[in-house]
Amino acid sequence: MEHYNMNLTLKVWRQQNSTDSGRFETYQVSDISSEMSFLEMFDVLNERLISEGKDPVAFDHDCREGICGMCSMYIDGKPHGPWQANTTCQLHMRAFKNGDTITVEPWRANAFPVIKDLVVDRTSFDRIVQAGGYISVNTGNAVDANALPIEKDKADASFAAAACIGCGACVAACKNSSAMLFLSAKVSHLALLPQGAPERKTRVLNMVAQMDKEGFGACTNTGACEATCPKEISLQNIARLNSEYLVASLVADK
Repeated sequence: MEHYNMNLTLKVWRQQNSTDSGRFETYQVSDISSEMSFLEMFDVLNERLISEGKDPVAFDHDCREGICGMCSMYIDGKPHGPWQANTTCQLHMRAFKNGDTITVEPWRANAFPVIKDLVVDRTSFDRIVQAGGYISVNTGNAVDANALPIEKDKADASFAAAACIGCGACVAACKNSSAMLFLSAKVSHLALLPQGAPERKTRVLNMVAQMDKEGFGACTNTGACEATCPKEISLQNIARLNSEYLVASLVADK
């Protein structure tokens, strides 16, 4: 693959805190390698800003391997940028052309208030998981892997749902700021396994109640969440969540 350098214009959202109105600021970056990751490009920008005595752009990152879900940036109108099934840290500058203007914003959702610049508070996701995203197990030695036979199709579906990294791209892409894809993944991967059976009904009721309490919007099945999810979590999980919720509600009403 051909390597080249480029000069770019960045329009970056700057916001001191959740009460600040915020604004876009424009920066020029030069000699950016096409093989840099998007976050490495921001590192270059921040090193320059620090050398000039200016406040660097705040952004979230940790693993830089597409695992942790922290690198939440809205790039040119799409969560995590132009590549499909990709996190921001996995996005490379060869996705852009010399002379491009790139607009970078934080997630936009009432349930994800801006902490600073491109960093948002996603602890609402943590509280949803704490409301029921767990199982009851006895402590002690690990059970043999084959002690609980599980149908392969259910095991595969559970594994696919568990791939959700909780980055919030689904919320950012949704016109309603719905967290249904995230929640359905967290409910599905446990509901499909026998280990998740003891809390199966209380789990979905409590987690949906917490999601509503956090102020996320309703799901209208536009599919934007699935289209932008870096782990390609399926909309089928939302259908499963609705089914789980209906059954749990009927039982709870008795």
